[in-house]
Amino acid sequence: MRTDVSKINEKSPHQDLTEGLMLFNAGTTKEFETGEWRTNTPVWKPDVCKQCLLCTPVCPDSSIPVVDSKRLNFDYDHCKGCGICAKACPFGAIEMKEGR
Repeated sequence: MRTDVSKINEKSPHQDLTEGLMLFNAGTTKEFETGEWRTNTPVWKPDVCKQCLLCTPVCPDSSIPVVDSKRLNFDYDHCKGCGICAKACPFGAIEMKEGR
């Protein structure tokens, strides 16, 4: 039996919990602060950045905010540190550092 995880709270009987607390619903990292999973951290160098925004669409967690066609610093609450953005940046404006 699949359980709607959004309806589970701290008082839910154990019978309503899924095995291993697995999620069976669609979800996004916006619902959870997944940045604590990170072992590598992207560091944005705004002085090097050309605002080409090539890093933004490749981020699987939508952790690179854009306001008025300008990228801002990372949303570290949700960034998992995968490094895809650093590889996509043609100007070297994103550097990966070990640690959180």
